[in-house]
Amino acid sequence: MSNQPPYPPQQPGWGNGQQPYGQPPFQPQPPKKRSVGKIVGLGCLGVIGLFVVIVIAVAAIGGGGSSNDSSGSGDSKSAAPAGESSDKAAADPKKNDTMKDATDGKVVFKVWGTAPAGALGGLDIGYGSDSDTRKGTFEDGKFEATLTLDKKALYFNVHAQLQGSGDINCSVTADGKTKKGHASGGYNICTAQLSSNFTGGWS
Repeated sequence: MSNQPPYPPQQPGWGNGQQPYGQPPFQPQPPKKRSVGKIVGLGCLGVIGLFVVIVIAVAAIGGGGSSNDSSGSGDSKSAAPAGESSDKAAADPKKNDTMKDATDGKVVFKVWGTAPAGALGGLDIGYGSDSDTRKGTFEDGKFEATLTLDKKALYFNVHAQLQGSGDINCSVTADGKTKKGHASGGYNICTAQLSSNFTGGWS
């Protein structure tokens, strides 16, 4: 028998599960785990922070707007003379109330101006509503008539036709509203009409 071993000698550190000499053992690092709780927490804090910023901004803008409005209203009050504003406020409603009281429940028809008689006679005047038409007479440069206000009427009107020459105006007033017309020369017709707006008013 020979003195040689049956197998070649193995290098130390090889083939027996050990790392070669001079190299440290390496172990794979485990994957990093993300903390779901931290991510959710940071997201909630971000949303709450954004909400707080919006609330503060809105409060600041609202506070500034209210202070500007109050100062503006103070300036407008001080800028307008007290006597003048109060006089205007008192005068306008009074004027409107007086006009409405004078025609409350009535319709007033008027024609005025210059209207010489022609070959066919004097000024031809007609007035009334859609259901009641009447004739008027022009005397001393004017005509005026009054009828009871009928809420069911569709319209009230007045018309006056010149007889060759002249210059006239006409108007109809109901419930504080007035419409006017004008005609001049020849056989032109002056017409004024108030129509129902189907809500109890006239236009």
